[in-house]
Amino acid sequence: MADTKKVLYIGGHGKIGLLTTPKLVEKGHEVHSLVRNPDYKAELEGLGATPVIADITQQSAADWAQLVDGFDVVVWGAGNGGRGGADLTFAVDQDGAIALVEGMESLGEKAPRLIMISYMGATTNEVENDGGSWYAYVESKKNADNRINSSSLDHVILGPGLLTEDPAAGITVTEPSSVRDGDAKTPRELVADVIAEIINEDKVPPHAPLEFYTGDKPVSSIWES
Repeated sequence: MADTKKVLYIGGHGKIGLLTTPKLVEKGHEVHSLVRNPDYKAELEGLGATPVIADITQQSAADWAQLVDGFDVVVWGAGNGGRGGADLTFAVDQDGAIALVEGMESLGEKAPRLIMISYMGATTNEVENDGGSWYAYVESKKNADNRINSSSLDHVILGPGLLTEDPAAGITVTEPSSVRDGDAKTPRELVADVIAEIINEDKVPPHAPLEFYTGDKPVSSIWES
């Protein structure tokens, strides 16, 4: 395993964040978990993380640059996912993520690696513009992912399938150009395992984006080209 890393997990009280943190702490990584609600501090500390309290919608690019400076890896696991309506979804999933990218870019060679949790097919997905929250989510993730892809950052975009609460078994990595199965399921624990694998091995998988769902291969198969 590579040297231990200083990791900032944005959205650390999400389901994937709560699964990922102890996996990283167990390997000796220093995890800082960013959340908006200070009520989560004790729970995060119980997992071994250092809480960071910040509102994504209020962070400018300069704020992000100051915050992430000194970290080795930044994981974006935040997302409104349409739950708070279209405006909040754009503010978090698009504007917040893009502000982070711009802030990280301003650090130049000091910029941490970025791991973005997205979803399978996000960079090309199209839905009808009904002004609703699902449209806002699809557009936000697409715009944020494409901004990352056009950036100078060392990055990995994760494209899991339909998220479930099932325990992780194995993995199937699919090529972005392949026909996608809309029913392809991905346990959240598997996403956590993939994040931990990338941070532990300290390198970028050959797939861009890295799209995957449950399968029968070990997580280490993400390194196969």
